[in-house]
Amino acid sequence: MPDRLFRMCFAVLMGIAGTFAVAATEEARTYYVDAARGNDAHDGLTPETAWQSLMHVSRAALGRGDRVLFRRGEAWRGQLVPQSGAEGRPITYGAYGEGEKPLLLGSVCMSRPEDWQPAGDGAWATAPVRFEPKETLADLSHNGWSLHREGGAACTITRVRAESEDPNGAAHYRLACEAPGKRQNHLQLSAGGLSVREGEYYLFTYRARCSLPFTPAAVVLMRSGPPWTAYAAPVTALTQIGQDWAEHTAQFQARHTADDARLTFFLGGSLPAGAVLEFQPGTLVRAECNQPIPLSADVGNIIFDHGAAVGVKKWSADNLLDEGDYFYDGARWNVMLRSKANPATLYRSIELALNRHIISQGGRGHVTYENLALRYGAAHGIGGGNTHHITVRGCDISYIGGGHQLTRPDGRPVRFGNGIEFWDGARNCLVEDCRLWEIYDAALTNQGGSVNVQENITYRRNVIWNSEYSFEYWNRPEESVTRNIVFEHNTCVDAGHGWGHGQRPDRNGRHLMFFNNPAATEEFIVRHNIFSNATHSLLRLHGREWADAMVFESNIWHQPEGPILLWGREAVEPEELASFAEQQGLSGAWLLAEPGFLDPARRDYRLMPDSPARQSDPPAGALP
Repeated sequence: MPDRLFRMCFAVLMGIAGTFAVAATEEARTYYVDAARGNDAHDGLTPETAWQSLMHVSRAALGRGDRVLFRRGEAWRGQLVPQSGAEGRPITYGAYGEGEKPLLLGSVCMSRPEDWQPAGDGAWATAPVRFEPKETLADLSHNGWSLHREGGAACTITRVRAESEDPNGAAHYRLACEAPGKRQNHLQLSAGGLSVREGEYYLFTYRARCSLPFTPAAVVLMRSGPPWTAYAAPVTALTQIGQDWAEHTAQFQARHTADDARLTFFLGGSLPAGAVLEFQPGTLVRAECNQPIPLSADVGNIIFDHGAAVGVKKWSADNLLDEGDYFYDGARWNVMLRSKANPATLYRSIELALNRHIISQGGRGHVTYENLALRYGAAHGIGGGNTHHITVRGCDISYIGGGHQLTRPDGRPVRFGNGIEFWDGARNCLVEDCRLWEIYDAALTNQGGSVNVQENITYRRNVIWNSEYSFEYWNRPEESVTRNIVFEHNTCVDAGHGWGHGQRPDRNGRHLMFFNNPAATEEFIVRHNIFSNATHSLLRLHGREWADAMVFESNIWHQPEGPILLWGREAVEPEELASFAEQQGLSGAWLLAEPGFLDPARRDYRLMPDSPARQSDPPAGALP
């Protein structure tokens, strides 16, 4: 190699090495968040210059290895969207100071008498949401609207200027659709050149009619170029466009600050083939909302006096028959509640849980949450798909779930909500030393509904009570793979005794709920746990596929009444368990014993010195 070329290569290699050295020694920072005394304009680098809001934390530019610490004894409302760290340098969200764990709330507080108004016939309703226009930002009737087609969509767009064709005498656009495509992005009508500011509300008014009535798939304020980030999504349901001219309003709240936004109608898969859509754009207006946190998502639960009582969700206002029955009206963003008096005069605290994950971590990796409390959310406490290297340590998660997930073809609504869920493609995750209670579905779960690999997930030393399931697992379809899932040294008590059990159409209280699992599954280990008392059974195995996949080792089983195991449709009583397990090839020792908790009436599930669980080797359950 010529000497000059060698020197050039050596310099390049040294430059690369230097870059790695800088990255490896890059100093991680600690940021502080103080709900009472902080300010988002501060740098966040000391307790005296702490940030304030959860939204600011979600949007902050964090570096690898950074820590974000919330002040103990304080509370934040909203949603935390974490950021990814790197191998050996996770982003950590934790606590500082003294007192109770920092509290992240997924609810809206409606505890003042003025938050409620009479709604007739023994019902009370939350105050109606109103948006007051403040500033016109853009007249989109003059913007150049363009039509994007892909995925086989075929549609033409024409600007109509003839005044005789429009009742207002204004120009409008005519879209003649031959084929809308199959997905919503296959046909898009958009106009750009817009600015949005994080946290602000926007109203877009337009007039339209269509020869074949339909509802647009979505209307979004989004980035004008890749990556196609949604800057602001609608906060109310879109209205149907009928055959007569009518005015419509799309309402948004911005999640980002940006000057390169565009307004996009997603028409793919929704605009009927053969339809003619006539569209007259109006103005984009900045607005103010009369409620600090509007009820823009389904209310899946109402929690009175921090759990002394809960509401009972109904699906129409006509079904509010008993005290505590409530109905969420998504079109009006309000709740109707059956109550003998103004609810705020009957209860000191009223929390309306919204259908959003309190921590939404989809696609994130190398993240740690520790010593946080998550409460009153109607979706998952921590949820999201395709995550990796997630650690949840020392967290309290309670009163989670009940939100409207979907409506089945037969018209029956389905509710959901897990404490911690790893969905589709999760790997290298750990949940340890947490407490979870009053969960609508599963306290802990990993599951998948599309071809994926779930591997290396451990749950250990957690204490769970009053959840419909303590641990739920399934993975589909058969091309999926699951391996090395470990559930160990956990204490699980009173499955099916939670707040949601009586409201479920599918009451199914069990500590271990293992549904149909066609995925190739290996090294699935359940060992050294305590399973005590369930309304239906301690364990459910869907069928034969679990015999080869599952390993049970040295667990304590305690079912005062009813079956211990449901195998397919066959119920197995305690005295039958050992012989049945042997017949089916289920491995492991099956110890039937009362655990011997220190003070279960006070939710103290530590073990007494003479507890049978202490005598097992190694001891079962979450140790004190």
